[in-house]
Amino acid sequence: MIECDRTDRQILRLLQSDGRMSNTDVAERVHLSPSACLRRIKRLEEEGLIEGYRMLLSQQAIGKPTNVFVEITLKNQNEEMLDAFERAVIQCPDIMECYLMAGDADYVVRVIATDVADYERIHRTYLSRLPGVARLRSSFALRTVCHKTALPLD
Repeated sequence: MIECDRTDRQILRLLQSDGRMSNTDVAERVHLSPSACLRRIKRLEEEGLIEGYRMLLSQQAIGKPTNVFVEITLKNQNEEMLDAFERAVIQCPDIMECYLMAGDADYVVRVIATDVADYERIHRTYLSRLPGVARLRSSFALRTVCHKTALPLD
């Protein structure tokens, strides 16, 4: 874990809430000179605390409002199969997240789709063809209750 003080955490909170905030605005809100603030931000980037800056798009606005969580069980878990599966998952444009799991399923992925028919296309074209798949179990999200991107800094 990388050490950061109160001011660093304030800077990180501000940038998590608005990654486009100017250095001058950040500096003013944390009571630093712009040059001191920029040095801190550069240090936080170099130390790996700040991985990058991203724009978040609205799934609804781009026509992909449906989230489907798919539990995937593989035929076996040898290293070659896991590697092949993970390489293939990364290539699927509709899979937004993939987690290697402990428990019943080997992986859980989050797929975005326009609707049920679009998910069927994704299932036929990508999911059912992933290497080593023994079983797929899909659950459709009815509504997103909470979707956080800011990490807690306490």
